[in-house]
Amino acid sequence: MPEREDPCIMAHDPKTQPPMDFDWDSPLEEPASPAVPKPSPAAPGGPDPQRAGDDRGESPNLALLLDIPLEITAELGRTRMIINDLLQLGQGSVIELNKLAGEPLEILVNQKLIARGEVVVVNEKFGIRLTDIISPVDRIKQLG
Repeated sequence: MPEREDPCIMAHDPKTQPPMDFDWDSPLEEPASPAVPKPSPAAPGGPDPQRAGDDRGESPNLALLLDIPLEITAELGRTRMIINDLLQLGQGSVIELNKLAGEPLEILVNQKLIARGEVVVVNEKFGIRLTDIISPVDRIKQLG
């Protein structure tokens, strides 16, 4: 049975493909794409896509960012334990955290600290009253 060559290797073999001529001085031509209709002007009273976000003084590009979902976490505290201790936990077990009673919770957005606050109850649900907002300069330092 004759040995078959791998088609991926053949595609890159200079013997099977002629070298490509490329004019580095000419501008690139964009590939033809299907015609996309231009958006028609909005009906009177309707939203204007060109002015998205202008009601709040935002640029249209910023208005697109306002709909991105973020993960918000309220962290009461942390601890470390070995697997054996974890397996011993049962109903009624107490896990000791690294924070003292009365210390503020940390509010994280996508795992980045943005604020601290205290627990409140609102309509029989827990909430957080923000007591300290992390400055934008400190938030940027966290990114690095």
